[in-house]
Amino acid sequence: MTTFVPAGDLGEAFHADVIRPLVGDIPYAAGLLGWGSDVLGYDTERSTDHGWGPRLTIFVDAEHVEPVRKAIEQGLPDTFRGYDVRFGWDTQEPIHHVNVSTLADWLVGHLGIDATRPLTKRQWLTLPQQQILGVVKGRVYADDGRLQPVRERLQWYPDDVWRWLIAAQWRRIAQEEPFVQRTAEVGDDLGSAVVAARQIREVMRLSFLQARAYAPYSKWFGTAFAGLGHADGLDVVLREALQKPETALPVAYELVARRHNALGITAPVDPEPRQFHERPAMVLDADRFVTACLDTIEDPWLKGLPLIGAVDQFGDSTDLLSRPTTYTRLTELYGEEQ
Repeated sequence: MTTFVPAGDLGEAFHADVIRPLVGDIPYAAGLLGWGSDVLGYDTERSTDHGWGPRLTIFVDAEHVEPVRKAIEQGLPDTFRGYDVRFGWDTQEPIHHVNVSTLADWLVGHLGIDATRPLTKRQWLTLPQQQILGVVKGRVYADDGRLQPVRERLQWYPDDVWRWLIAAQWRRIAQEEPFVQRTAEVGDDLGSAVVAARQIREVMRLSFLQARAYAPYSKWFGTAFAGLGHADGLDVVLREALQKPETALPVAYELVARRHNALGITAPVDPEPRQFHERPAMVLDADRFVTACLDTIEDPWLKGLPLIGAVDQFGDSTDLLSRPTTYTRLTELYGEEQ
C-alpha cells in the first residue's frame, strides 16, 4: 500500500524528478494551482480514493507551449512513487494532468480575466474568493518571474474595495439580526435554526474579511475559519449559537464589532448590543458599522453602489461560482465604472 503523501509534496518531487528535465532550458513557472482540496493544502489520505495522482500546471511563452506539451506527452512515466500518472474519475477517462499553457490563457480559463494586468473594481467584485485562492494559495515549484507578480496582485483587495465588502457584509448581518427572537417567540424552532445558521455564516465571512483572508468553498470553510485563530473565543460562541441563538448571537456580534474597531479603519463604533426597538430581541444594530465603513470610502463609484456585495456574498451556487463564463457576466450588475 502506498503511503499517503500530500499533493503539494508529491507535486514537488514529480516536478523535480520528471518535469524539470523534460522542460529543459525553456524559461517557465510551475505549480499546483487551480481547483481542489490539494491546492488549499487540506488533502488527506481520503482524497486519494478518486482522481488522485501527480498534477501541476506549467506556464511558458506562447511559442513554447506546443514543444513543451510534446515533450511532456512523450516523456511522462506510467507511475510515480506508486501513483498512476494518468488517472481519471467518474466518467473521466485516465489522462495525465500536467497542463501546459501561457499564464494569461490559464488565468482567463480559471478566473475569467487576464490577471497579468491590473484589475478593475468591477472585476474584483465578480471574482469568487475560492477562484482567487486557486491562484494565490497553491504550491509553486518553479518561477522565472512571471507568476509571482500575479500572485502579489491578487493577494488581497484594493483598500476601498475591501472596505466596501466589509460594509456589504455588515449589511447582511444587519438584515436578519432580530429574526431569531421572532422565530423563537412563535415556536418555530426549525426557522430559528435556519436563521441562526445563516447569521453564523455571515459572521464567519466577516471574520475572513477582517483577517484579510479569502474564504474557501463550503467543504473547507469551517477548517479555514478555525485556522484564522480566535483568541477572543468567537469560534466557541458561534458553536453555542447553534443551540442558543438568542443569547449567543449578540455575543458573537459584539466580538466581531470589537475586531472591527481594532482594525482602525473607521472611527470607533459602540460594540455593545442593544434592544431592538420595544421588542425583547438583542441586536448590534450593525447598520451603524455599514455607515462607518462607507464614510471612509473615497471612490465615489463604489460608495454609490447598492450594497449587494461581491459575487460570492450574494450568490452561493457552485454552478455560478466555479464557472468563469457565468460569473463574469455579472459585471453588468454593477454598472459602468466612473
